[in-house]
Amino acid sequence: MTSFADITTIGVGGEIARFVEPTSRVGVIEAIEDADERGLPLCVIGGGSNLLVSDEPFEGIVVRDARRQITVPDEAAPVEGGDTTVHVNAEAGCNWDDFVAFTVELGLEGVEGLSGIPGTVGASVVQNIGAYGQEVASAVESVEVWDRQDKQSKELTAAELDFGYRMSALKASMYAAPATPNPEFFPTPRYVVLSVTFALNHSATGVVGYGQLAKALGVEVGDRMDTQAIRDAVLKVRAAKGMLEDATRYLTPAMAETKRDEQIGLALAGQAKSAQAAQDAAGTGLPAPDFDRHSCGSFFMNPMLSVEQAARLPEDAPRFDATLPDGTSGVKTSAAWLIDHAGLHKGHKLDPQSKAGLSTLHTLALTNRGGAAAADIAALAKAVQDQVEASYGIRLVPEPVVVGIDLR
Repeated sequence: MTSFADITTIGVGGEIARFVEPTSRVGVIEAIEDADERGLPLCVIGGGSNLLVSDEPFEGIVVRDARRQITVPDEAAPVEGGDTTVHVNAEAGCNWDDFVAFTVELGLEGVEGLSGIPGTVGASVVQNIGAYGQEVASAVESVEVWDRQDKQSKELTAAELDFGYRMSALKASMYAAPATPNPEFFPTPRYVVLSVTFALNHSATGVVGYGQLAKALGVEVGDRMDTQAIRDAVLKVRAAKGMLEDATRYLTPAMAETKRDEQIGLALAGQAKSAQAAQDAAGTGLPAPDFDRHSCGSFFMNPMLSVEQAARLPEDAPRFDATLPDGTSGVKTSAAWLIDHAGLHKGHKLDPQSKAGLSTLHTLALTNRGGAAAADIAALAKAVQDQVEASYGIRLVPEPVVVGIDLR
């Protein structure tokens, strides 16, 4: 029987009563409708990189879209009149980094800074993934969804998706309040993504939009560089922080055929290089699992504060101008900084024998150090929340979808 431990990047979670992988659009809709009509819990999963599920059995249906086609409705070249926009459509089950690699190879600009983010195309728009100066929102033209409430497919524009910091109308439908599930639509949104149409730019170069990335490339923020060079630099920076998934997961039966073989090979080679060619204990010649990569990525969202709240932070705390959900001006600060300055440093564990700990490379990642249960991760998460709140009066909000565990 498949478990969430088998299909999530953090490698924890209980057994699944029914796990299905539809290979057609109709099959995806039918699986969703089957769960809804029978009143069963429904979890539509992508790459399992933004999900923490309890150790209890999941007595419902888990749907993983097995459709992974990418198509280019436009000519992948500039058209007359100077319009360099190229539309690319990807089915929801397409591995996100496979999609980024495809666009870079095609000579398109717009998502190269999002290289290496685990997950799928469908999940990318739910979360509005972002990194190194880019957000997926800036590249999305429309999203085809199945509306679980109205029982019909719809085409949502970028404006209708109401993108915000790690937020969209899709994700918002799952919550009654921050970290508080909406009982009607959780852990799957009202709108389930079927496919995404992106509007990219025909260009071999992209903008370097983030200081850390610019430093890695030896250029200034705002400079243009070859998109492949940007992608390579992003992957290198993410690897140095343990913010790539463990590519060995794609060699397991539960993850077979969910990522393109060529990209698996490249990821394994890069992982072996960054780990100084470590071998696994069985001597298969494959890289050993990298426990710093056994995570949900960034576990807490960067807090969005009012100007008054931000004024109470220490003088050296990071501050970035931001627009709050209510449209007013505010300040975004760094969750990683808060965790570290609250006394919880890289590699922190609740006790030396714990199987869960902060990444040894990045304080924002909670990791499974081998054999952890969801309860171990949850205990660590609560300890981090409590310590930061005691130190700064800020309650960190989890970034992943948390099922069967209360982390409010």
